[in-house]
Amino acid sequence: MAIRNPADLKADLKPGQRLMGFDIGEKTLGLALSDTSLTIATPLETLRRGKFAADVVILQRFVEEHRVGGFVLGLPVNMDGSEGPRCQSVRAFAGNLLGKIDLPLAFWDERLSTAAVTRTMLDADLSRARRAELVDKLAAAYILQGFLDRLKSAHS
Repeated sequence: MAIRNPADLKADLKPGQRLMGFDIGEKTLGLALSDTSLTIATPLETLRRGKFAADVVILQRFVEEHRVGGFVLGLPVNMDGSEGPRCQSVRAFAGNLLGKIDLPLAFWDERLSTAAVTRTMLDADLSRARRAELVDKLAAAYILQGFLDRLKSAHS
């Protein structure tokens, strides 16, 4: 498949399929899933990154288990809109992922997603250890929810 814009990614989905959102870090992959109506994003898992081939096996299992029809990857754009080394890393991950799992993929600007999620967890008075455990998958859900909200507003 290929890298798509939001509307085309939605059009590529078959009825009953979900989207999987990613918050891609150097050491972890935060994962989230949409519901089948593409309305709500839910945190799924935080994977410790290992060898790419091993990570893909796990991702493929999630794709099959949850009927995933496409991916939304958070793109860590700089505050001024420019793309730095982290964006290049996410784009490289996307290319590698597309080479192994044939599903459409879209990028979503993830600026401030981790900060927003961290602020929410601080407001909830979660311990530092609990925040560390949750932040990546919650950030993935935040990214995916932004994407889903954009899809809804485009069709309102």
